Amino acid sequence: MQLTDTHCHLDFHKFDEDRADVIARAEAAGVVRFLVPGLDLKSSREAVRLAASNPKIFAAVGFHPTDLDKFSEEGFAQVRELAGNSRVVAIGEIGLDHYWVKEEAKRKFQGEILNRQLAFAAEVGKPVIIHMREEGDAWFGGASTHLLAILTEWVGGLRSKGHPLAARPGVLHSFNGNLETAQRAIELGFYIGVTGPVTYKNAELKRTILGQLPITKLLIETDSPFLAPVPHRGKRNEPAFVGEIADKIAAIQSRKLEEVAAVTTDNAARLFLW
Repeated sequence: MQLTDTHCHLDFHKFDEDRADVIARAEAAGVVRFLVPGLDLKSSREAVRLAASNPKIFAAVGFHPTDLDKFSEEGFAQVRELAGNSRVVAIGEIGLDHYWVKEEAKRKFQGEILNRQLAFAAEVGKPVIIHMREEGDAWFGGASTHLLAILTEWVGGLRSKGHPLAARPGVLHSFNGNLETAQRAIELGFYIGVTGPVTYKNAELKRTILGQLPITKLLIETDSPFLAPVPHRGKRNEPAFVGEIADKIAAIQSRKLEEVAAVTTDNAARLFLW
C-alpha cells in the first residue's frame, strides 16, 4: 500500500533531533512521496534543501498569509528563483487568514499578495497550495467569500487562455469550510486537503461534508508537526500518521483503505506531476 503526505513541515525545528528517523518511519508506513511547503523565504529555502536530500521529498515555495511581515520585493524575487528548481512542484503555502489577522488593512494586503503569487504560479505553470482560515474558525465568512472570488477570477483567466494549469490549479489545504465552498472549489478544479481533525470526536460536520465529496478530488495531508490524528492527538504529528487519516476517509466513504491510499496517491501525482 502506497500513501502520499502532500503537506508536512519537515523543515521545522521540532524535527531537528530525529528528522531522518521521522522520514524512515513514514517510509516504513508506506509513504512514497512527501511535499514540504514554504511559509517565507527562509522556509522555502529549507524545503528546497530537504527535497534535494531525498528523492521522495518535494518542495513548494511561497509566502504564507500570516508571515507577510517577512515579505519584501527582494525576498519575493528570491522565492521566484527558487521556484525554478526541478524539485519545486507547487507555489505555497499561500492564501488568506482571518483567524490570526484581524486588521482590515492587513487582510487587504493578504489579498494583494495572494493575487501576485497566483499570477506567478501561472507564469511558472505550477499549482498552488491554498491556506484559508476564518475568523473564529467559522465554517464560512469573509475569508471564504474573498478567496472564492479571487480563485474564480484566476481560474477563469487560466481557462480563457487555455492554460494547462486550469486543469490542475491546486489544493485547498486542511480544508475547514462548508460543503458549498468545497463544491465550488472542486468546480474550479481544486483538490481538497484532508488532515487529522477529521478523526476528532467533535468533527461530525467535517465528516459529513467529506462523505459528500468525490474521492478523486481528495488529498491526504498531515500538516506535521501540527494536527496529529487520533490516536496520536496531543503529540507531535509526523508523516507516518498519514495512514490514520486514510483509514478515517475509508470509513466515512465506505471504501477499503487500500483504495483510498491508491486513489489519493494518484490524485497527488496528477496535481503535482511527480
